[in-house]
Amino acid sequence: MSMDINVLRSIVTVAAFVVFIGILVWAALPSKKADFDEAAQLPFKSE
Repeated sequence: MSMDINVLRSIVTVAAFVVFIGILVWAALPSKKADFDEAAQLPFKSE
């Protein structure tokens, strides 16, 4: 059985989508809110 280029493209597309959804879930975790709030204030902090 040989892997057709379209099958490979489909696998890569699905893998990229799964990674994208994983990043969205990671970013939406409540435990990350404090980290993101702190990072958002970095440009406004003076030394």
